[in-house]
Amino acid sequence: MQVPNACAYILSRLETELDPRLTYHNLAHTTDVRTETLRIAHAEGIVNPVELALLETAACYHDAGFLHVYDEHEEEGCVIASEILPSFDYTPDQIDTVCRLIRATRLPQTPTDLLSQIICDADLDYLGRDDYAPISHTLFTEWVAFGRLPDVARWPVIQQGFLEQHRYFTATNRQLREARKQKTLAELIVNKR
Repeated sequence: MQVPNACAYILSRLETELDPRLTYHNLAHTTDVRTETLRIAHAEGIVNPVELALLETAACYHDAGFLHVYDEHEEEGCVIASEILPSFDYTPDQIDTVCRLIRATRLPQTPTDLLSQIICDADLDYLGRDDYAPISHTLFTEWVAFGRLPDVARWPVIQQGFLEQHRYFTATNRQLREARKQKTLAELIVNKR
């Protein structure tokens, strides 16, 4: 597996080909998910180089589907990965694993093992960070641009509901991010009054 080259390929495409209205699902988000995936993996004790390589690849490709579609972008990301990754020496089984990890990030998230729990937590890591507000605003802007938010006044209610139903799967993120997420949720509730 040529992970650096496979990731560089898709990151370059994300940088140059994504719709500029994608203010949340963009290169910055993918780069953040890649970083957080590796952070969580190491904290969770993942040391197998193949598992780390597959996680990193899935993080780089998890939103690649946005190059072509908004809805069902995870499936489209798997199509892209399946077409591209053989040229970077990924086997069919490795590509299947990458696609399984990508699919796990679809909302509602459905991780089935530790690797998929890691990428799911990385994908929504910002919910429990101090940069929640500016990142959340990029999602708001994107939803408005794509007509996903017919009533902008409902945004705080939508965010509150999302934070209430969200849960981190890994012990690492429950310990590191849950308290800050709960603080953000409490602030949303207070500000709504």
